[in-house]
Formats: sequence, C-alpha cells, structure tokens
Amino acid sequence: MDQHDKLKLDDVLSKISAKELMGTELQDSKLIYSVVGFIPACDMVDNALVISNLGYLLAQKGLNTCIVDLKVFNPNIYHYLDVKPSKRGNGLIRVLKSDKVDFREEIQATKYERLYVLSPSPHDLLEEYFDFEFEHLERVIDTLKGMFDIILLDIPNNPPLEFCLGAMKSSHVGFFTATERIEAPSNMTRMLDFAASVGISTAKFTSVILMNVQDINYDYKGFKEFGFNIVASLPLIKAAYAYSLEGKLYVRDNPLVNKYFLREMRKLADILGNQ
Repeated sequence: MDQHDKLKLDDVLSKISAKELMGTELQDSKLIYSVVGFIPACDMVDNALVISNLGYLLAQKGLNTCIVDLKVFNPNIYHYLDVKPSKRGNGLIRVLKSDKVDFREEIQATKYERLYVLSPSPHDLLEEYFDFEFEHLERVIDTLKGMFDIILLDIPNNPPLEFCLGAMKSSHVGFFTATERIEAPSNMTRMLDFAASVGISTAKFTSVILMNVQDINYDYKGFKEFGFNIVASLPLIKAAYAYSLEGKLYVRDNPLVNKYFLREMRKLADILGNQ
C-alpha cells in the first residue's frame, strides 16, 4: 500500500482504530441490517462475483463497505477486487487471534472509494483455522459493525466449520446463491435444518439469488414450495467471469454491461442500501 492509500484509509476509516475505540461507544450503523451473509447452495455458483460487484454498488451509494472473505481454505475475494493477497499470518487470522490488533493494519483498501476487504492469506496453513470458535468470529464482526456501514460476508458452505455456522449466526440477513440445479432447494433446506438444530435462527436465510440463469425449463416453483423467495435472477454472462479473471469489476469496467445483470444487481443494492 503506498502512502496515498494509507492516508486515504486513515482518513475515511478513522473510527476503526482499536485504540481510538477504547473507552468510547462503538458507532451504530445507520442500516438496520448491516451484516449480510451469502452462502452458495450448489455447484456452479460464484459468490465472489456477486459480492465484489455488489460491494462496489453499495460503496457508490456512499456506504463504507467491508467485504469479509470467510472461505478460509480458498480465499479469492482479494483477486476479484484487484488487491494483493495478505501475507501469511496477516489479515483475517490476525484479528481472529487477538483483540489487541489494530484492524487498520489488517483491512485492505481497494482502488474503489469506500470499499474495503478483510481476507485470509492464501498462504495460511489449513490447520491454523481449526481451533477458532464462534466467539472469535463474533468478536471480529462486532468490531467491524462499529467501523463500517455495511459488511458483506462470503460464507463457505461447510456446516461443520465455525466460519460457516458462526457467520450465519452473526448475519442480520442472509442470501443463498443458487443455480438451476435440481439439488439446490434440498441443499438449502438441509443446511437450515442443521443450523436450526444448533440454535441458529434460519428465518433470515430464506432469500435466494439465482446465478447463471440460462432460460432453460427449470422448475423455479420448487424454491417457493421449499419456502424460499427468489429476490434476484442473474443471467449467465461470460464477460462477467472474464473480467473477474483480470481483477476487474464487470458492472464498473465493462462499457457494455448486460442490462438484465445490471438491473438485478442494482435491485440487490437498493434492497440492502435503502433500508
């Protein structure tokens, strides 16, 4: 991070310093639902594509936005936002390990105004994440709630992992992302049944974002029969994936954005940003 970025981060997020928060009341978010979780329901879903573009649109609304990559075994949000990966032992794992860490040193600024990312390092060892519990994640998210207007959680679909159920528990509202696959509704139902069995409220995870819609003869009514509500339907756009491979944001960098894709993404941003 160069000096310009450091000054900019300090200026915009001056309230996030753990030292400055000491002895003062954490600032409440102006949004009702400031912690938003996203869980993939089946294969062929790319949460990072949705979350990175959605985060940009929310930042454009004037909201200080932090994306937290909880896919601790295979983080990729940093690439979608074109930031350097954290060094081993830095980023998410460092703030999880200690409540004395200054978050400003672990949160990365992106090249987009008001958009930040907290990510694991892709160089961290897998076994380093096995000892964390719900309380560690809740402390980190509670601290972030005092720093940012809205927090987007990229949650791995791995029920035995604390970063999955712990994030579901901490989310104010959540979305499943799904594709036109027959197992998607049953996968979501099984996930929510398991979450409910350990005391986690599941009513907040009944909304579905459909991805890669290809206008095939798919039984969309099945989602409703299982109690889910489709809130957005994103068409399959090859260019969106091509841009993500280059670390670009499709809704920002492509001069010919698919109007249906953009409409649905803006609808999601309005749902979350205009509470």
